[in-house]
Amino acid sequence: MQPDQTALDYIDGNAQQFCELAMDIWNHPELGLEETYCAGRLASALAKAGFTIAENIGGMPTAFTATWGSGEPVIGVLGEYDALPGLSQKAIARKEPVVAGAPGHGCGHNQLGVASLAAALSAQAAMEQAGIEGTIVYYGCPAEETLIGKIFMARAGAFDGLDAALTWHPAGVNTVWRSSSAAMNSFKFNFYGKTAHAGTAPEAGRSALDGVMLTDVGINYLREHVPASVRIHCVVTQGGEAPNIVPDFAQVWYYVRAPRRDLVEEVYARVLDVAKGAALMSGTRVATKFITGCYNTLPNDVLGDVMLAKMKQIGAPRFSKDEIAFAGQIVDTLDPSIVSSELLAMGLSKAEAGFPICDKVLDEVGGFRKNETEGGSTDVADVSYCTPTAQFCTACSSTVTPAHSWQMTAVQGTSIGLKGMIFAAKTLSLSLLAYFQKPEILTAAREEFTAATGGKKYVSPLPDGLAPPLKDS
Repeated sequence: MQPDQTALDYIDGNAQQFCELAMDIWNHPELGLEETYCAGRLASALAKAGFTIAENIGGMPTAFTATWGSGEPVIGVLGEYDALPGLSQKAIARKEPVVAGAPGHGCGHNQLGVASLAAALSAQAAMEQAGIEGTIVYYGCPAEETLIGKIFMARAGAFDGLDAALTWHPAGVNTVWRSSSAAMNSFKFNFYGKTAHAGTAPEAGRSALDGVMLTDVGINYLREHVPASVRIHCVVTQGGEAPNIVPDFAQVWYYVRAPRRDLVEEVYARVLDVAKGAALMSGTRVATKFITGCYNTLPNDVLGDVMLAKMKQIGAPRFSKDEIAFAGQIVDTLDPSIVSSELLAMGLSKAEAGFPICDKVLDEVGGFRKNETEGGSTDVADVSYCTPTAQFCTACSSTVTPAHSWQMTAVQGTSIGLKGMIFAAKTLSLSLLAYFQKPEILTAAREEFTAATGGKKYVSPLPDGLAPPLKDS
């Protein structure tokens, strides 16, 4: 039997178990760096299959690697499993949380980690059957949503020595992800002042909140003098206890995003100066708490071309009348302007995209096209600066369901999400086998990677000594 067929048969033969695991993770949503149950389920399944498990990667208890095979090439498969705060939702087409205020899988990471697991196990079965040499490394990556997991894993050298890395993400379409993402810094300014009675002795106080507000004013002026592609956004996390008490502590949390890492660093330095000036003006002291930073993604077209070919070879999933009807009900909960804007961003008509569920493999989709940069950020980007990296999307929801929404959480708990997950597992598996069997693919991918990076070694954006922000640290 051909290796591809062995892998496909393995996935089909174990599809029920993979779907049950994905639903178990959907039913046990855990926030980033707290994914003890989910990481444990995935690591246990890999250990049972003979993979060697290494835990606490990068100082994070829920980060792990699972390695099987020997020799070269060495190829990584990325898995994620963290949920999002406040997105608890039943698998129904109306907003109804399972537990009010609790987390939910509004980005489909319950599917993401399991599809990568299925790919690793099915490729293992095919390689054993056909005597194919090489090493598979499954990466259990926590806290993608907060851009923590892979950043700290990369700094620890977890991706060093890989010939390639591949991953995927649930979405509304089936396509290769050729666009880049925004590089980013995430940081907080802590302002310290002096308390006083705001009514009787305001002159005795120095308001930390004034420092926060003056920083925001200064950054609003700064926005006029940075490239249009730069985004600076914030929330005030602490601003005081009562109006009649001059606050001696206040905190604001900022993101700086840009299409390139060097541009983030340039604007970040200017933002720091604004905060210093605000401290001088308010008579307070400011301290910067750096949380994380990431690069912009470097998609690898050589690897991506193989993924697209395998997607077409397998064929997009077919959905039942009930599944199509449910997707339509989800779309009906959305504002019509969101539906229109999503289709406009894709550059596709309803017929071209497949509506309300994408049932075809698309060569190009707006937002995923080459030479585009999306506004969001991902820690997959840092992996792409360590080794040639490619990713794709499969339809695990209605075509226009927005990510990080209760609607997305709902669909990930249905057979729609599971069908997209199985399709992703098959695509990952056949791509893995192609990379293992055709060394010329990896050679060309490495040449593209070297040209894109200029041959420079990855340098972590994290300050020296910065530890992962664990809950009890």
